[in-house]
Amino acid sequence: MITTLHIKNIGIIEDITIDFNQGLNVLTGETGAGKTLIIDSLQIISGGRFSKEMIRKGENQSFVELCMYEPEHEKAMDGNIIVSREINVNGKNMCKINGRMVTVNELKEFMNQFIEIHGQNDNQNLLENKMHLNYLDGFIGEKIRDKRNKYEKLYEQYCEIKQELKNNFGDEKERQRKLDLLQYQIKEIEEANLKVSEEEALEEKRKIMLNAEKIIENLQEADSLISENGIDNISMAIRALEKIEQIDGKYEKASSELKNIYYELQELARDVNSYKTDVEFNEEERDFVEERLDLIYALKRKYGNTVEEILKYQEKIKEEVEHIENLEEYNEKLRKRQEEIEEQMKILADPMHQERENKAKDLSEKINQELKELEMKNANIHVKVIYLENEYLKTGKDKVTFYITTNRGEEEKELSKIASGGEMSRTMLAIKKVLADTDEMPILIFDEIDTGISGKAANSVANKLKTIANKHQVMCISHLPNIAAMADYNYFISKEVEQDRTKTQIKLLQEKEVIEEIARISAGEINEVSLQYANELRNKKAS
Repeated sequence: MITTLHIKNIGIIEDITIDFNQGLNVLTGETGAGKTLIIDSLQIISGGRFSKEMIRKGENQSFVELCMYEPEHEKAMDGNIIVSREINVNGKNMCKINGRMVTVNELKEFMNQFIEIHGQNDNQNLLENKMHLNYLDGFIGEKIRDKRNKYEKLYEQYCEIKQELKNNFGDEKERQRKLDLLQYQIKEIEEANLKVSEEEALEEKRKIMLNAEKIIENLQEADSLISENGIDNISMAIRALEKIEQIDGKYEKASSELKNIYYELQELARDVNSYKTDVEFNEEERDFVEERLDLIYALKRKYGNTVEEILKYQEKIKEEVEHIENLEEYNEKLRKRQEEIEEQMKILADPMHQERENKAKDLSEKINQELKELEMKNANIHVKVIYLENEYLKTGKDKVTFYITTNRGEEEKELSKIASGGEMSRTMLAIKKVLADTDEMPILIFDEIDTGISGKAANSVANKLKTIANKHQVMCISHLPNIAAMADYNYFISKEVEQDRTKTQIKLLQEKEVIEEIARISAGEINEVSLQYANELRNKKAS
């Protein structure tokens, strides 16, 4: 149950702390005092949506924190769980569970274990078909619980096998599709006959081809200059030095060095001349280089950044092909096990279906009786159970949907098609009343569930809330004296102006104050007659 709720800077709420109790907690007070903001805060701390416009004017952030006493929960510390959510004007969220930061989705998933909020426009669980099946199974109770637990354990194994088969290409079409793809890739790489250093050589050749004209022109010029001027001039220089080399050793040395240069230059001239033949390409050779490079580029886009990576990928997929081809025997064992589990699940699912089908009628009748007492005399709930012949779900082979007609002569519709928030809230109240003993949700919150009702229906709503509160912590915002009189704990919400700012206040009422509040709600003022009526209502609660 929620023991403490702390709200700061939401709407006209500046900073309040509320201590709640087990049983029926009823919040009443002035219109516009902030009652709905308290429910909004509980939605926010439960992972609900938040608009930055809700932040109190002039403030940079809002903060909601609550403490729950759930001694049996694994996250409880000394029996308590502390949850908080801080929201800034820039939209940044900070959510924590026992001091550990979590995402909004994690917060929502966690709080869904504890709190259900039912208001004019917030009955999400009632609209979800998966919850309909849980409502029906909760109504059936022990008769189906054991079968469902056994079924769900088998279903886990079933899903694991299906996933493993998928990973192992257990589906014949998927397996063949994968093999065809891999074999095509192997063939494409093999036919390319790639060599590790080939790309660099082709790139170099292509570069020469693109610059062939420029290369030949400059090679010819270099060859001409070397042959016609360089070699002849050096030869004449050597002959001149030979004439004086006997006079001094240094002349002989210079002559020898120049001869070496002469021989090297001759060798270089032959090389430069031969380079010209390397630049001569025909069109066929040019096309081959371009096509070969295009092929290598295409393979690199598919299989790797380099030729080495492509060849490694080829070896990898060859191993994968061999692995897939050898999986069939193992997959066959998995498929056989899957069929065995399906048979075992069907053995459990069929009696579960029969049980659900039988009890769906009883549940429909009980909810319809509750609806009549809530002044929805023409409403009719139909709990429909559909058996899925060729499908296994986590909870069996059944799809359970609640259908309703709110007026005679109308076609029944799914609950999500109900237009009136008040009708939705009372429908949920009727369901919760029927399932009060089996529903495991510890905290139920009803926001103005009494909208549009009075008289006998108001008494009925009050009695049902009180019955539900015997097994759950119930919080309810109400304008009806009947509901306020039935409360175990009454809270009065008011507002005051301080330094030109309006802020919300909340007070847990003592018994005398409870009587006065019931009188105020019933007559609009506190007088002898309204006090007498309030005492009568309160005495009914005591009895």
